[in-house]
Amino acid sequence: MAADHRQDAGARRGDLGTRELFDALATGDPDDHLRLEDILAGLSRQVFGMLLLVSTLPAFIPIPGVGGAIGGPLTVLVGVHLLVGMRRLWLPRFVARRGPRRASVQAFQRMFGPWLGRLERVVRPRLTAVIDHRAASMFTGLLLVLLGILLALPIPFTNYPFGVLLVVYALALLERDGALMLACWGVGVVVVVVFGVLSGALAAAATQWIGGLLA
Repeated sequence: MAADHRQDAGARRGDLGTRELFDALATGDPDDHLRLEDILAGLSRQVFGMLLLVSTLPAFIPIPGVGGAIGGPLTVLVGVHLLVGMRRLWLPRFVARRGPRRASVQAFQRMFGPWLGRLERVVRPRLTAVIDHRAASMFTGLLLVLLGILLALPIPFTNYPFGVLLVVYALALLERDGALMLACWGVGVVVVVVFGVLSGALAAAATQWIGGLLA
């Protein structure tokens, strides 16, 4: 019965807007732990956007290193799904059964709820080929992989800016707004070039990763 109830609730969530989806997650005991498999249940086209939105939450934890270590790999996971053209979300069981505390969702809601509400008035489905086209989706995935790597790296004072940018990416996916995604592409390319290429952070991360494989 509990599983049936979660499926029915998930089906209903699939008809909600971004702000309503987040309000539903924030309602309840702050000490509850929300599992990703329950958060994402019943979502189809919205599933990648919702996972990305949830993945940004740790970026706003005011503890150096923690946000990137959690949110970075999850952002990379979303990017890989889009990059290889997966239409359905796959999560390892140990990831699916974990998730944020409701208190973290409520803190995010207090911080960004009014802003999301105002943005939702202008964000709408448009230029949907930018969201749905295979090549466009691959490019979005590539940028998310690179941004996720940068988020995971210990680059000072970048968690909040990267987190805000990824929230906007998530909103573009959730609302199927291709115009907003084009803007995200532009900002994302600049961020990757400035923080990843010019600073050498991505090259250093790749060198460390390859060195680990060869060790």
